[in-house]
Amino acid sequence: MIQVSANPFGSFCMRHLTGRVSITVVALGLMALVATACGAKQPEPELFDPASSQLGTIEFSSAVFEDGASIPARFTCDGDDSSPPLRWSEPPPGTRAFAIVVDVPDTPGRIFRHWSVYNIPSGTRSMDVSRPGTDELENTTLQGKNDFGTTGYRGPCPPRGQEHEYVFFFYALSEPLIIPAGASPDEVSSAIRGNVLGVGSFSGMYVRR
Repeated sequence: MIQVSANPFGSFCMRHLTGRVSITVVALGLMALVATACGAKQPEPELFDPASSQLGTIEFSSAVFEDGASIPARFTCDGDDSSPPLRWSEPPPGTRAFAIVVDVPDTPGRIFRHWSVYNIPSGTRSMDVSRPGTDELENTTLQGKNDFGTTGYRGPCPPRGQEHEYVFFFYALSEPLIIPAGASPDEVSSAIRGNVLGVGSFSGMYVRR
């Protein structure tokens, strides 16, 4: 099993502490902090207390590609655009739900959200291939809007010849998110903030020929 650990004290490239905004408006001091973590697969800093030493580390991976490897075409717009299978380790005590988001950190000027899925039951340890584009899934699981403006998972679809990184973030939550199905990326991030008990991440690359 691929074991991927996330450093809960790092910063994520081009994010700042209050929202999903362009790097051009980040204060100079924070830009220096963010620059140290560009390219690292770190949880979004606004979603948890960076001073906390109590965050658990969760092993989060997919069986179909290794961390940092190429994402199979099946799980992109060049295939059937289904979500890859995912699996994770035991969460910290007190976990009541999970959330997963998939972001592209290297889109010019912004972070681009490909998937938000939340209120996954705390007893779950994996998700199968293919997530339908509906607001509500089985067992209380909800999906939000992506930055394509649709609901559910949308796979990698970069301009031809451009390779991008797709980062899969996993959050163990102290409470289910009190937001409706179909929430926007910003609404999902805001709801996660302050409820994180454990984190994990891995990434995949994709280029269209």
